[in-house]
Amino acid sequence: MRDFDWPQYVTVAEQRRRAMKELARLRKGKRPVAPVTIEGNAIARSFWGKAWCANLERYSDYATRLPRGRSYVRNGMVVDLQIADGKISALVSGTELYTTTIAIAPVPAARWKAICRDCTGSIDSLVELLQGRLARSVMDRVCRQGDGLFPAPKEIKLACSCEDSARMCKHVAAALYGVGTRLDEKPELLFALRHVDESELISGAEQAPSSPSPVPASDNVLAEGDVGALFGLEMAEGAATPVAARAERKRKKPSEAPAKLAGRSRTKRKAQS
Repeated sequence: MRDFDWPQYVTVAEQRRRAMKELARLRKGKRPVAPVTIEGNAIARSFWGKAWCANLERYSDYATRLPRGRSYVRNGMVVDLQIADGKISALVSGTELYTTTIAIAPVPAARWKAICRDCTGSIDSLVELLQGRLARSVMDRVCRQGDGLFPAPKEIKLACSCEDSARMCKHVAAALYGVGTRLDEKPELLFALRHVDESELISGAEQAPSSPSPVPASDNVLAEGDVGALFGLEMAEGAATPVAARAERKRKKPSEAPAKLAGRSRTKRKAQS
């Protein structure tokens, strides 16, 4: 029988200790570091951050490695994350410190023009765009699978210095989730990753009709869990998945029933008297 050297189990506490040690060492050097820090259970809280994570979870190519990546990023293993035009670079703590490099392909010019055309007149300002205060039609358009703003697996090239032979290792998955957290702070980085100018989504407003129909305020606000619904899935993180949110609304809706029953009871008693 052949003997195998199984990897030694490392507790989460020890993993965190190693990550903090690596971060302290990096901070002593001249290179600036930008660790991914998550408070609470939610990896991302903004529209753009949640949408980035939901886009990852819509593809079966990544399904087996994403859970470990979520655990790594939540436990502070991404000790440095740098995002530039079309490139993500990260240092992820594990058995040792691993270097991950992720290349994101540009949005094809024809696709970007189509997105800008379809959003013409629907976005009032750059601030509104970056804050994710958008009409549902705009959200649907930028999140659309195949010809939206978010990259498909074929548009993402992954590399890691670890020995894992899988296309996506847990270190790369952690770095990708870290991007979702970073988009909460700097949503403009998404447009840099896709090599497009976000202001072009606004410039088309001058060509729109002089009196466009106002967008209802309720259309600009996503209920908790609705980002996952835009991608047609239940998001793995957080309690309010699309299915859970709908179930909650259904439970609340019958609350009007007692008042209606009481009204019918009073009418019945009058008729009997």
